[in-house]
Amino acid sequence: MDRNESCSEEADDNRSSRSSSPLDCPQTPEMDRNPSPPPERGDETGEEADAIGETVYSKHWLFSTLTSLIQMVTEHESQQGDSLEELSEEHEDELCKVWDMAMDKDVAGFLQEFKAPDILLGVITKSRSSRLTEICVGILGNMACFHDTRVSLSQNADLGAVLLLLLGDNDPPTLLETCRLLLTCVSQPDVAPLWLERIQQQTHTRNNLCFIMRSSTNVELLMKVGELVDKLLDEDEELMKSWLSGLPSEGDQDKDLHQDIALSLLEAAVQLRKESPEALDAYIHALQLLTTVDEGLQHLVSDGGCGGALWEFVCAVVCEDLCQPDDPPLILQEQKGLLAPALALLSALHSSLQTDINLSLVESLLRILYFHSENQQGFQDRTSEERKKRAGDRNDEARQDVQIQAVVETTGELLCTVLTHLPKDAVSDLIKDHHLADKIWVAALKSLLPQYITTVSLCLLSPPTPSIFKTHAICLCLQVQCFVSALEEVEANMAKILKQECSIPSEPDTTKSD
Repeated sequence: MDRNESCSEEADDNRSSRSSSPLDCPQTPEMDRNPSPPPERGDETGEEADAIGETVYSKHWLFSTLTSLIQMVTEHESQQGDSLEELSEEHEDELCKVWDMAMDKDVAGFLQEFKAPDILLGVITKSRSSRLTEICVGILGNMACFHDTRVSLSQNADLGAVLLLLLGDNDPPTLLETCRLLLTCVSQPDVAPLWLERIQQQTHTRNNLCFIMRSSTNVELLMKVGELVDKLLDEDEELMKSWLSGLPSEGDQDKDLHQDIALSLLEAAVQLRKESPEALDAYIHALQLLTTVDEGLQHLVSDGGCGGALWEFVCAVVCEDLCQPDDPPLILQEQKGLLAPALALLSALHSSLQTDINLSLVESLLRILYFHSENQQGFQDRTSEERKKRAGDRNDEARQDVQIQAVVETTGELLCTVLTHLPKDAVSDLIKDHHLADKIWVAALKSLLPQYITTVSLCLLSPPTPSIFKTHAICLCLQVQCFVSALEEVEANMAKILKQECSIPSEPDTTKSD
């Protein structure tokens, strides 16, 4: 479609979205507010027969509204010889009521029976009114929140093709409603495979999504596009590989028409960090997903890849936005959704880029382990009676939280690798840093050593232990011991404290491990 205007154009204030968030749509969702009712009927005769299901909404009114919509579009086209460009205030108000009403399951079912999707599809293809297109897609999006109507909508091949083409529109509100509808569908197992196959076949979908991420300044739109792209990459690894393999070569004459998915995600994330940092989760997770396949990691760290810029950006997010010195330890639980993919992404990039480590990152890694240790100690200090009373406490949940464990494990492994490669003067600077008290160092190493030292001891005494696990545990333990040994040369007092407080043993005889 024509892109004469930038996707960064903001929606007018009076174009507020009336659709629900697709990720909040269960199989049979309940409305979070009452929709605007249609005009009252003067004749109450046969009111029950006219009602849609168990609602108070009128079949006759809804039928009349949709019929009026068809007539309006048809008459304008026949009289003006062109598509409708402006929507009257009266028609807009009536259609917005339908938009609201479509959040009711009975109304959505009636609209489906009345062939409303076909009607709305016809209007979308004929209309040049951005507001009318937005409302039509919004109605379809609300209908997609229910199983039966979602399946029916998804099986409409013509509708599916048009919706994917709408990702090339230049109207932010229309793009927002389109992304919401698509996200609703790809988030539901009953129709996700159909949509994933359809998107795989439509090669322009990637370029359109990338164009939005690289050109839009609309925060709400960027958030929804990020969620959609993240879901697509997470659901279909083959789709992710195809989007990576479809990148242009240096000699490609149509290179400017192609879009780099990694760079697009990064540029949108940079934009969102300024406006809405809480929306970064989807983008960081999507970028981390790229590193889970060889094609993605190789592209990021290649000469023309954005791996270096990505490393700098994620380091800045971790060091400047998360787990700050004046934060309470419980902040770790709140920020785990962003920390987990961010640290995994840094770990993957570091192993390939071999980039220099910023001391601020080391501070952050130490602080994360310290916060975790403090949270765990808080749990241990409670009496059994207190634990029963606070069984649902978030701090208790963190103890068994898979995401928290992923954060701690990734932090520990990255920290062990980093510490053993730090120059002596950098180690000395870290020890003297006023933000890093002795207790932070002790807590951080204690959170690593108990599990790994115990594992190493078992490895040395128990040959049946799987060799790959033994090797990993011994490696981590030796990395910590190597760091403490190096520390003795520059900060002997701190090294002594760490050895005493953390019970760091002498280096094990690894020759017995096999």
